[in-house]
Amino acid sequence: MGLKYVAAYLMTVLAGKDSPKAADIKKILESVESEYDEEIANKLVSELEGKTVHEVIAEGKEKLKGFGGGGGGAAVGGGG
Repeated sequence: MGLKYVAAYLMTVLAGKDSPKAADIKKILESVESEYDEEIANKLVSELEGKTVHEVIAEGKEKLKGFGGGGGGAAVGGGG
């Protein structure tokens, strides 16, 4: 699934529509002359049906906690 579908979905939510439909995603993508695949849009809408964006983001944050974070290895000293 392309990020543009998720972005269009989120833009619709930010515009005040709590439960966007595939037609809302289509309208946004076509307004910027982007390709649109109805099957992808319908899949996204069906997967998010009954959930709020805030719930989905909170679930995602919980999943990301398992990955740890930050820091890399120790810095390598330069030779002289």
